[in-house]
Amino acid sequence: MSKTKDRAAGPAMNGIPAQGPAGPVAPPRVSARRRRPGLIALSLALIAAGGAGVVVLVMQSGDRTEVVTVTRDVQVGEVITEADLGRASMALDPAVKAVNADDLGSVVGKRAAVQLRPGSLLARSQVTSRSLVNAGEQVVPIGLKPEQVPATALTPGQKVSLVHVPAQGEDTPSKQDSTPESVTARVVKAGKAAPGTGVVVVDVAAQADDGPRLAAWVSSETVRLVLDAPGGRK
Repeated sequence: MSKTKDRAAGPAMNGIPAQGPAGPVAPPRVSARRRRPGLIALSLALIAAGGAGVVVLVMQSGDRTEVVTVTRDVQVGEVITEADLGRASMALDPAVKAVNADDLGSVVGKRAAVQLRPGSLLARSQVTSRSLVNAGEQVVPIGLKPEQVPATALTPGQKVSLVHVPAQGEDTPSKQDSTPESVTARVVKAGKAAPGTGVVVVDVAAQADDGPRLAAWVSSETVRLVLDAPGGRK
C-alpha cells in the first residue's frame, strides 16, 4: 500500500480530522405562505367596488343635459335678449323643468314673467309673450327727483298710484272733497338716476283716458308716485 493511501485513510494529522468524500447538498427548505381566504375576498370586493364606481361616473357623464341659464339680471316685463342667457351642461333631476339649450331661440324676444337672477336655470314658466302694456293703455314717462324716489326698488309690473299735488297758488279741492286726485298705473320700466341731477325716469302704463291728464301733471311737476301694497299688481 502506498504512503498516499495510508495518509488519506489514516488517523487525523495534527488534530485535524480527515475529510471524507463530499455527499449531496440538500436544498434550503422554503416554507409555503399560508393563503388567507378572507383577505382574498376583501381584495376582490374592493376591485369590484372600484369598477362599479367607474361605471356610475361614466353613466352620469352620459346623462348630462345642456340647458339654458340666466347670465344677468332681467326685471319683470323686460324683453329677454340672447345676451341675458347662457348654456350649461349638467345632470338634472327629472323634476327640474329647465329650457333645453336647443330651444334657446324660442325664449329670446319674450318677456320675463318673474325677476330672473344670474346663475339660475331658465324655466318655461318664467317667460311670457304678454306685454306689460295692455290694449287701451298708454305709457307715460314720469321724472322723479331724488327725494321723490321710493327707497323700495321699482320693478316692472308693480302697481302704483300717481297723486296730483297742486302747486302753490293752484286751486285746491274744497274741504268737502279734500281727497287729492290720483291715477292708478303700473310700472313698465324704471330707469337709473341721471348723473348730476339724480332724476329717475319711470315709465308707467295707465288707462288711455288718464294719459293726457297724467302727462299734464308731469309737465307741471305736480305728480307724486305712491307705492301700493306689496304684491298689488293688475
